[in-house]
Amino acid sequence: MSIVFGVIIGLLVLMLLVVAHEFGHFIAARRNGVRVLEFGIGFPPRAIAWVRNPAWKKGKKGVKKWLRLPKSKWGEAQDTLIFSINWLPIGGFCAMNGESDADSRKGTFGAASFWSKTKILFAGVAMNWLVAFILLTILAWTGMPQFIENQFKINSDAMTVGDGVIVEEVLENSPAEKAGFQVHDKIISIADQGIIYPTDITEYNTAHTGEKIEVIVERDGNNITLSPTLNPADAEYSLGISMSYGQTFVRSTWSAPIVGAATTIQLTGETFRGLGDLVWNLATGAVQQFSPDHEVRDAGRNALQSAGDSVSGPVGIIGVIFPTFANSGAANLTFLAALISVSLACMNILPIPALDGGRWLLIAIYRLRGKTLTKETEEKIVSRAFMVLLMLIVLVTILDIVRFF
Repeated sequence: MSIVFGVIIGLLVLMLLVVAHEFGHFIAARRNGVRVLEFGIGFPPRAIAWVRNPAWKKGKKGVKKWLRLPKSKWGEAQDTLIFSINWLPIGGFCAMNGESDADSRKGTFGAASFWSKTKILFAGVAMNWLVAFILLTILAWTGMPQFIENQFKINSDAMTVGDGVIVEEVLENSPAEKAGFQVHDKIISIADQGIIYPTDITEYNTAHTGEKIEVIVERDGNNITLSPTLNPADAEYSLGISMSYGQTFVRSTWSAPIVGAATTIQLTGETFRGLGDLVWNLATGAVQQFSPDHEVRDAGRNALQSAGDSVSGPVGIIGVIFPTFANSGAANLTFLAALISVSLACMNILPIPALDGGRWLLIAIYRLRGKTLTKETEEKIVSRAFMVLLMLIVLVTILDIVRFF
């Protein structure tokens, strides 16, 4: 699959995930009495638009629910909801009436209760988690790629399919050769412990050096039990094989929704853990640069390098990651979409004023202080936070371009 096609898929997936996020805001706003002025797919300039027909009633014949909005009226305020499709495929938006917390007009976001604002602001986050849950549930039923160590599954309802761990080489006069291992054997388990990754085998062998173990391999469609005696701990190797990892998929039936929910929680935990490591590496790396000790400065540079390597921006995600996953199959691409949906949820819940969680925190702080959050103050705080985020995105994009070329 070409890089161009992978980029197109990446843009489409990212746009749909952002639109799903904004659709969460849209539903919550409508259900809590806040008027939505426009719901758009993509970002302006506008390509086409429709307006909700105020004369439409359910079941009434001859009256259209939506009317095409002429280009000549695009600049005019409309009394009903506008639905638009825009030229820039980088997301979507939900424009609510009176989005300032200080707005007191009926039907505005500002006039809604604090609880209603909470539901509206976090509805986008909830929608991204819901999308991830749905995608992962589908994958659990059709075949879930195994990307996380100890990825959740219910053993009684899990069928493992795929290549698994494959023997690529058997060393001469090794315990493996003496026990009858052959190239292309698929390792099923060791001592009745299911094996997914080569590291599981290596760790098990290291913990049982000098012992006789039982290994089940699949060869020509048949399962064979081999009983090598591992080399002692001071030997160059324990078993004497080299391995490759062919991707493993786990299918579930009745437990698919449980697996989908649990994997969503796992991905959320991994995302927050990754964010925590990123912040820690940036903070410690920056501080260590001022140390007079050369070794401490080197450790700081390594921490900053680790932080830079762990972050990918638009170029990395769309230009590298999506084409790679698109080439590896629909299941992997779907898993990536679920992971990004979880990442969007986790990012937007952070207490940064330009994001949903930060905006909610800002409103909450002013409520607790008993003060009014004026439109000017809110716009100043949010715009400055947005500029910082924008600069970070530009920085990460530059790093992406450097890595790409």
